[in-house]
Amino acid sequence: MSILTTIKRGELTAAVDSMGAQLSSLALNGNEYLWQADPAFWGKHAPILFPIVGSLRDNKATSAAGPCEMNRHGIARIVEHKLVGVSEDGSSVTYELTDTPESLKAYPFHFKLNMTYALTSETTLTQTFKVTNTGDVDLPFSVGGHPAFNVPVPGAEYEAFEDYELAFTEPWTCEVPVITPDGLMTYKDSYTAPDHADHIALTHDSFATDAIVLTDVPGSTLTLRGTKSGHGIKVDFEGFKYIGIWSPMNDAPFIALEPWTGHSTVDTEDDVFEHKANTITLAPGETDERSFSITIL
Repeated sequence: MSILTTIKRGELTAAVDSMGAQLSSLALNGNEYLWQADPAFWGKHAPILFPIVGSLRDNKATSAAGPCEMNRHGIARIVEHKLVGVSEDGSSVTYELTDTPESLKAYPFHFKLNMTYALTSETTLTQTFKVTNTGDVDLPFSVGGHPAFNVPVPGAEYEAFEDYELAFTEPWTCEVPVITPDGLMTYKDSYTAPDHADHIALTHDSFATDAIVLTDVPGSTLTLRGTKSGHGIKVDFEGFKYIGIWSPMNDAPFIALEPWTGHSTVDTEDDVFEHKANTITLAPGETDERSFSITIL
């Protein structure tokens, strides 16, 4: 059963749903910054991505432990997570997910996933993925976030979607792959963005080929901001090689900022799970922990 838990620090509040351990609200001074899952556009808020980011070819792969079969973004976002702790001051909450007979049919590995959401300043939420290999064979996986934010942001209702940009700490250049209709990634039709620049101007057409996938962003930090108001969202994501920026092609009034450790199978890759680009591998008993932070500006 889906249960919401609210955490608070000063005037910053967040709510997390036990279904999928999904952030469902992030509000400052009562103003909601997180997309509120209007099904007319996209009926989710901020799914967690595990043990894959994006898609496998035909939703299938082989692995050392047996066949894998799962839909885009994996299995963690579609199941109930156990609430295992709330901090004494009420500013953080932790959930736990472990393998089940059902999960083993999709992903034949034993694991423990702990998701922690912590309000780490008066304007910042930190989301932590802690993965432990509880089995006796190597554990291959990726993790990612998918938080979507209202555009325009609260208090800047006079801004249009086209008034927003992605801002970086310095000028740089990135080759951006394209997501194919079957959910795979290809560099055959890649494009350059940014191109020796410190920002990318956004329009709805920016997402004509699905997400904008950036690799090795300088300083592992990115800001979505209104060019008129100067307000927006900053994401710091050290330890996540990629970030996807996405809005559906239906004039949706939100943009998702998605730190990823991996991505969809590339059209030139094979279908061995362990061969997917930048896959994390944990030996039995090992733990991997990494976080990204969302700051309201």
